[in-house]
Amino acid sequence: MSFIPGFDSDGIVTVNRIILKPEFTVDDLEERVAMLCENVKTYHSDTGFVGGMVVLNSGQVSNEGSTIGKAVKSKLKDREALIITFWRSFEEHEASHRSKTFQPLFQQVLELCENGNEEIAYSMLWSGKAYSEDEAAKAREAKESYANAP
Repeated sequence: MSFIPGFDSDGIVTVNRIILKPEFTVDDLEERVAMLCENVKTYHSDTGFVGGMVVLNSGQVSNEGSTIGKAVKSKLKDREALIITFWRSFEEHEASHRSKTFQPLFQQVLELCENGNEEIAYSMLWSGKAYSEDEAAKAREAKESYANAP
């Protein structure tokens, strides 16, 4: 089973990075992105759209996972968001952007952006979900029993 049901390993992931202009709020972002996402689900679920998510910078910086210093918080807290979408193909994604219903809503989201917009398409290299408790215990047991195997 794939991490996102229906998303094949040959699909693409697109990422838009938004940095809010100072005069806009997270509420403005949520409202405009909700309208855009609803449009994509309604008009493109049968033309290549598989799923998506929008994430907001929480301000927390992982010092365990970062190698560029020991920052305690991100300066972009509540100002940076990523719109991440999953598509069967890049061509289908591009067609969605050309639709008459999408463009006006997309332009409203772009009005919020201090950084303009660059949407990057990525090929999936790996995805997975966590093991169940039972699966995790079995995986650890197998790892430990074969760790010292010749």
